[in-house]
Amino acid sequence: MGKTALVFSGQGAQYPGMGKELYECSAAAKAVFDMAEAVRPGTIRQCFEGTKEELSVTINTQPCVFITDLAAAAAVAEKGIRIDFAAGFSLGEIAAIAFSGMLSYEEAFRLVCKRAELMDKAAKNHPGAMAAVMKITPSQTEEICRSFTMAYPVNYNSPAQTVVAASGDEIDALCAKVKEIKGKAVKLAVSGAFHSPFMDEASDGMREYLAGIALDEPKLPVFANCTAEPYAGDYKELIALQINHPVRWQKTVENMIENGADRFIEVGVGKTLTGLIKKINADVSAVNIENKEGLDALC
Repeated sequence: MGKTALVFSGQGAQYPGMGKELYECSAAAKAVFDMAEAVRPGTIRQCFEGTKEELSVTINTQPCVFITDLAAAAAVAEKGIRIDFAAGFSLGEIAAIAFSGMLSYEEAFRLVCKRAELMDKAAKNHPGAMAAVMKITPSQTEEICRSFTMAYPVNYNSPAQTVVAASGDEIDALCAKVKEIKGKAVKLAVSGAFHSPFMDEASDGMREYLAGIALDEPKLPVFANCTAEPYAGDYKELIALQINHPVRWQKTVENMIENGADRFIEVGVGKTLTGLIKKINADVSAVNIENKEGLDALC
């Protein structure tokens, strides 16, 4: 019998009204949102009624996406679905470790609020840009990045999609170089160059913040972005390194499949991960849960 992996969406797919249906149809999801509201008043309004512009600000995006992810996971668990593995894309990894029991939901939410603050500050102190590179291999993308002073592959999403981070001065030239070899490059509407050395100070800040926090053993394997392997060794260091190191998403999915996962449930905002999983391996099942319709269809 195959195994089920729960995967948590990351920053970028946010939209006004996210999570509202889950709040209204699931007691477990409502409890998660209410917890966040008590810690950070205004979170529910931002999720349900905030504008696209408001939700695109990092210090708002991360808490709102995180809590929608976690609420969707709580709604799935409420249905009695057995989960064997967990992983999250970037921000989603913090939701995954919370779901696994490494941190309480409240502690994880506070951590995410701090993470957003640190990353927002780093983005302002060290401006950069990001672009999705498609139709060429990760190796080709790496080679192009090496020809620039400050350009880095940061999200290994699928065999044909790698996201890069670069300085604002170099991003346009990098995109042009991608097009020269028949690839496609699309600049992303993000506020910083995440998962790269541009985020070093945010990573250091997270390391300091984590020094005062106790982490429990996970109740199920959580695959880390940095290693694409289940959390092992220094858990706090993995959380800190995740901020300024690449997200190895393709390898993460492949490793979960090698460990028996043949069913993936994406929880939270949008269906970006569902699409990537299908591109990585078309033989596995992948669905997304972000509203009542998706939850009702889950069995």
